Amino acid sequence: MVIKKFHAPTEAEAVLKAKEEMGSSAVVLNVKTVKHRGIAKLFKKDYVEITAALEEKIYVTGDIPQKTIDEAARKNEDMNHEDVQRTSAIEEKLNNLQSLLENKMKEDIDNLREEEKEEEDEKIKFLKLIYHQLIENEVDEKYANSIINDIENSLKKESNLDSILASVYQKIILKLGEASILENDGRKKVVFFIGPTGVGKTTTIAKLASDFKLNKGVKVGMITSDTYRIAAVEQLNTYASILDVPVNVIYTPSELNDAVKELSGYQMIFVDTAGRSHKNEEQRNEIIEMINGIKNSEIDVDVEIFLVLSVTTKYRDLVSICDAYKELKGYKLLFTKLDETTSLGNILNIRLYTEASLSYTTCGQNVPDDIETVDVQKLAKNILGGA
Repeated sequence: MVIKKFHAPTEAEAVLKAKEEMGSSAVVLNVKTVKHRGIAKLFKKDYVEITAALEEKIYVTGDIPQKTIDEAARKNEDMNHEDVQRTSAIEEKLNNLQSLLENKMKEDIDNLREEEKEEEDEKIKFLKLIYHQLIENEVDEKYANSIINDIENSLKKESNLDSILASVYQKIILKLGEASILENDGRKKVVFFIGPTGVGKTTTIAKLASDFKLNKGVKVGMITSDTYRIAAVEQLNTYASILDVPVNVIYTPSELNDAVKELSGYQMIFVDTAGRSHKNEEQRNEIIEMINGIKNSEIDVDVEIFLVLSVTTKYRDLVSICDAYKELKGYKLLFTKLDETTSLGNILNIRLYTEASLSYTTCGQNVPDDIETVDVQKLAKNILGGA
């Protein structure tokens, strides 16, 4: 007896295959639907398997008694039955083996998924630690969440903890942007320093004036409109006397243009404005009027503005100060008093809130030493808890 198996999407197609190959005398012994298991079922469809059999021809002559023929037929039937039983046993073993392999595959996949989940959980925990470090350094929740979400969405399977930290570090550097400072490009400049009282505008002017005159050989002049604060003019005069640079004092915004003309022979003119409350609209408008007056004049100068802020000021108050000067376009951020705090998150907060460029930071009262261009790499490390 010849026994063969045939596979097809349907039973009818499988039977047709058997008939075509084995002839119309073929007998169907078994029909079953084979279902794929495990991950294979996602990619393959179920199919029908039939087992077909065909009796080998027996040539009978008149010399063979009918009894012998009947015995041979019975023996053939017994053999057929044994073949079918043997085939069923083999099929059962194959099915058992397939089940074992599928179970093992499923177990391996489950273990792999568990390992991936544990690894993913470890990455998420690490991102949460970084988030808490940002908050600890007074980065506003909105910006901290934005940074962490950006990194989490771009995580790859092969990312490790070092690469995650490096990604956060690079993200903060990109958000801080490049520092924009005063350049000695040959153009005459009038440089305004605005901001609240007590943030160190006058001392900062002295530091920059010292650098440009002593180190860069630029002719420097000074103008002060800070006639409200006791000894403010005397303080600037003291610095000017040491540096041997002229100082003009003005009392109204309209006097600024004349003061600038008087210093026409100087390349860099620093203007010290009075420290005004950002809540006092009248005083704030005087400063804005003075700046717009020189911008709209016929005097050929470049105007630069530095909004001077203390990094120790509360974020909410810093936002209010920036809002007060929002109609002044193109100012740069200058942060003072870095030596008075270990949390520098406000620098990132205000940079993102205003979209204004960072410029300088100061860290003490020493003139001209305690000032430097913003080091965004150093600042990013500090925000992440580094030294």
